[in-house]
Amino acid sequence: MDEMSALLEQSRAMHHHLCPRQVLGVRMGLLAGRMLDLALPRQDKRLFTFMETDGCAADAVSVATGCWVGRRTMRIVDFGKLAATFVDTHTDEAYRLYPHPASRLRAAQLMPNARSRWHAQLEGYQLLPNEELLALERVDLRIDLSAIISKAGARSACQTCKEEIINEREVTIEGSVFCRACAGEAYYALAREHSRQLAFPS
Repeated sequence: MDEMSALLEQSRAMHHHLCPRQVLGVRMGLLAGRMLDLALPRQDKRLFTFMETDGCAADAVSVATGCWVGRRTMRIVDFGKLAATFVDTHTDEAYRLYPHPASRLRAAQLMPNARSRWHAQLEGYQLLPNEELLALERVDLRIDLSAIISKAGARSACQTCKEEIINEREVTIEGSVFCRACAGEAYYALAREHSRQLAFPS
């Protein structure tokens, strides 16, 4: 409980408040460490997390595990689900965790005098046993984790825009190297009224 309380305080400090999803994120991260027999939070890149939503739950998982988008040990796969898959990169053992479908009801039953359903979840999620709070699946990845992690120092340049490409994300078409945007996968389009390079404000 002391470990969880300390992690919840870290998460609270990041968001200036504590919510039920942060509790779930911390609990998921801690359970993943136990399932994979890994000490947490990690300072190395042994643990990799696929997070199925962004927001406070993702930050809470990061606080508990040491997996962060900025450290390239977490990837957001936005399915809009409060779920995460935790992978031991040395063994490929992987577990997917998500709130048990009955977790809200169980929290309400555990905290009948809470001020609201939200408060019942906030308090109850900290007290429910793992098996009543979370659902657990052993999974096999359908993607190549080594391709996501890539190699340190991998760099190339796009033939069209000349921008640098890192982490082996380039696309090769008929022997020429392009970034994914110039290869037709851009999530943006240049505004018609502006040129590519704008003048910086003085």
